[in-house]
Amino acid sequence: MTNTMSLPMGCSNHPEHHFIQQDICSWETEERFDFILAWDSLFHLPLAMQQPVITKLCRLLAKGGVLIYTFGNAQGEHTDQWHNNTFYYSSIGINENIQLLISSGLSILHLELDQYPERHVYTIATKL
Repeated sequence: MTNTMSLPMGCSNHPEHHFIQQDICSWETEERFDFILAWDSLFHLPLAMQQPVITKLCRLLAKGGVLIYTFGNAQGEHTDQWHNNTFYYSSIGINENIQLLISSGLSILHLELDQYPERHVYTIATKL
């Protein structure tokens, strides 16, 4: 049985590209990718899934591939308010993210706390 999902907004405007929308926690593939972007998405994962999912993203990169993703610089599990809604987020923090990328064979190209004083971090890394 194939899991059919609607494409993310704007994908139909780029028919030359292949978009995949799946649950990264359970999705498996043998395919390797030149570019993976996970912006403002991984921090919604349960804390216990942070390390396995980041490791998976590193494994899914082709040699020379680029991974860009965001995470929080507040270790642990958290809740916050946004537009009168409570939302959950978690992070393993900067040091553990960087250690995980390096141990997975990636080289850090850039790391930035881009919304100071917020604890929003993004990194750009490439697979060696």
